[in-house]
Amino acid sequence: MTAVPVPRNAAAATDRAVAENRLGRRLVAPAVVVMLIVTAWPMIQALYLSLFRYRLTTPDDKAFVGIDNYLTVLGDSLFWKDTLNTVIIMVVSVAVELVIGFVFAMVMHRVIFARGIIRTSILIPYGIITVVSAFAWQFAFSLNNGFVNGWFGWLPGIGADTNWFGSHWPAMFAIMVSEIWKTTPFMSLLLLAGLSQVSEDMLEAAQVDGATWWQRLWKVIIPNMRAAIMVAVLFRALDAFRIFDNIYVMTKGAQDTESSSFLTYRQVIEQFQLGLGSALSVLLFLTVLLLAFLIVKLFRVDLARARGEA
Repeated sequence: MTAVPVPRNAAAATDRAVAENRLGRRLVAPAVVVMLIVTAWPMIQALYLSLFRYRLTTPDDKAFVGIDNYLTVLGDSLFWKDTLNTVIIMVVSVAVELVIGFVFAMVMHRVIFARGIIRTSILIPYGIITVVSAFAWQFAFSLNNGFVNGWFGWLPGIGADTNWFGSHWPAMFAIMVSEIWKTTPFMSLLLLAGLSQVSEDMLEAAQVDGATWWQRLWKVIIPNMRAAIMVAVLFRALDAFRIFDNIYVMTKGAQDTESSSFLTYRQVIEQFQLGLGSALSVLLFLTVLLLAFLIVKLFRVDLARARGEA
């Protein structure tokens, strides 16, 4: 049996990949160490406290209860209701932001006239503090002073007396609108980076072959942006799952609009339940890890190929 020689290009690509990975680890190591120093102790402390019945108002009543706090949380319907709210906000927000962000990315990538002004205008919402934007949208949806009812009164179901914060789904809609408006520019920025990596030669070749714009979009642009799309969806999904500011400012959890983060806040800050609150924070952390794992598995992106190493 004769050995199959390894092509020189493949060997060179492999050597380059190894060298780049080694360099990447060295560059990332200081940041990882700092993050571990900053976050490791709070995480360990939260895990430790989650095993105790501990309330700040009765510190002498602290007692080890094992996993009872986790069983209490998982057996409470409020936890699952808030988790469902969080998932709905995350899925709807990320899906809408992905579509609108892609459109904005295409505009920023293709526009020639006043490119700097257009890009700056699109990215302005992301530069606004979340609490400030939440207050602005709370005012916009206000029953007495908001402009939403006046501007969109011609739509079915919207009138001058529409109370957006008077029931569950309208309040959820207002929260998701504020979230989408604030973070769509971030999504478009990540997609713009991926769009700039799509080869113009491939697009021109597809156009010469008679491919329509839609065919070039689905067969050339999107497949070559899978890595960028995965990163954008991953970052935004993890961020949206931890939503807190918008809910705190706009509804304070009223009308069953609590999220998982807001429930944790209420247990720790308002009710001083450090044990239950710590258990909630640990479960939130594990859920975020699981979510990240599922998103990476869903996209099945070959990062080596995306970097041109294979």
